[in-house]
Amino acid sequence: MINLEKLHAYQRGFGFFVQQLTYPEQLDFNPTGLEEYMDSSYPAYSFILQYWERMQHYSLEQLQELYVETFDFQRKSTLYMTYFKYEDSKERGAMLAELKSIYQLYGLDMVNEELPDYLPLILEFLYAVDGLTGEQAQGHLGKVIAVLEDGTYHLVKALEQYKSPYHPLLMGLRETFKACVVKEDGVQ
Repeated sequence: MINLEKLHAYQRGFGFFVQQLTYPEQLDFNPTGLEEYMDSSYPAYSFILQYWERMQHYSLEQLQELYVETFDFQRKSTLYMTYFKYEDSKERGAMLAELKSIYQLYGLDMVNEELPDYLPLILEFLYAVDGLTGEQAQGHLGKVIAVLEDGTYHLVKALEQYKSPYHPLLMGLRETFKACVVKEDGVQ
């Protein structure tokens, strides 16, 4: 079950993850950029800070090469969250359709050509979505977070194996999810 209040409280931070998981641009790594999205009270701040400090040592060209090498050329570190579980099966198609309908229900029109399970797109949805109340929102967001949990689990393992500087960023994203989930016994 998702704690909608916590999700809303951390919503701004999802904007940071979107920015860092899309193809790098110069402004994405402005030294003050992190402060725009979160402070030390953010649940995954230590992971985010570790990532941020590492990335400040790369040039823009190096960041772009690293991004392409990590997320475009490595099958194990794809940013398509249902690929790990379903690859190109019929079940994946059904999950993609379900994600797309959830986005549309909350007013997110998919204008680009990305699939609905593309990690930056899912995070953009979490960053921008409004009106998260009630059991229906619980169910929809539970589905979205479940896709993220499953996909990022595999992605984190691959990034750890590659010793990628993106590893702490994804660990921070997973910590953020954990902070938004209420376990069955009511404990966060």
